[in-house]
Amino acid sequence: MNEIFERLADQLYYKNGHMTIEEARTWVELLWEDFDSTRAKAGYDYQGKQVTEQIVTRWIENYGPKLHEYVATNPKYQELFEKKRRMH
Repeated sequence: MNEIFERLADQLYYKNGHMTIEEARTWVELLWEDFDSTRAKAGYDYQGKQVTEQIVTRWIENYGPKLHEYVATNPKYQELFEKKRRMH
């Protein structure tokens, strides 16, 4: 799983020059978790990590260049990223 996250983080980092590789990794983990939990809450069966990877890859392609802008408008994510920055 770690290899998948690293590969996806590299893709996002390449797409968005406004974030660090650590921030890209955090975004990948958030997107992954969001997709899995949303599907589960909706009552769908788990389709495996391959499906989740495909969706997160698609989100990176479509929204990756602008994800850094979302942090600025969402206090929940802003707090999370600020906390991670202080830890490093």
